[in-house]
Amino acid sequence: MGNQSLLVDKQPLLDFIQSSLPDFKVSRENLEIIADHFEEVEFAKHDYLLKEGKISGYFYLEEGFMRAFTFDAEGNEITTYFYPKGRVIFDVSSLFPQIPSTENIQAVTHCRGYLTQFCKLDHLFHSIPEFREFGRAMLVREFVTYKQHTLAMINKTAEERYASLIETGKEIFQHAQLKHIASFLGMTDTSLSRIRREFMAR
Repeated sequence: MGNQSLLVDKQPLLDFIQSSLPDFKVSRENLEIIADHFEEVEFAKHDYLLKEGKISGYFYLEEGFMRAFTFDAEGNEITTYFYPKGRVIFDVSSLFPQIPSTENIQAVTHCRGYLTQFCKLDHLFHSIPEFREFGRAMLVREFVTYKQHTLAMINKTAEERYASLIETGKEIFQHAQLKHIASFLGMTDTSLSRIRREFMAR
């Protein structure tokens, strides 16, 4: 009865893991083990999943919207990433080496999901091959996304970056402040406003 309740309570997490592994079928026994290693948590708007100086956990965002940010050498806040629901959230440069993060990850809306820490994550990686494959897939996905954004800041114009975000990140415009979108795209608020007007006039 207890295991059945555990699976029901964490079914969205388990469905996400299974859907990310189309070539693998995770056994019920392993699903129970995975579920037992995650804690269901909620964050109110403006709460922090991660603060600079703390060590990152590993979080599946079932519901809500989050933003990652840091500060440049002049103390200006720079948005580094946006997370809509259905994403795994972690600072790879903090989680795996277990060192303090230089990023902050904050809830933009009320958020709900499932959280675990590195020691439990590491145990799952070593004990459940399917979960290890899931972890690898998530790491590759996040790295590719980060890399694409980094290259876009170099080899695309501001207008091209804005057009790409409209196409792939509509949810960002629903939840994020324009100043945060501007810093994420590497432009000033004024430039973003100008580009938006030009796009709307087309």
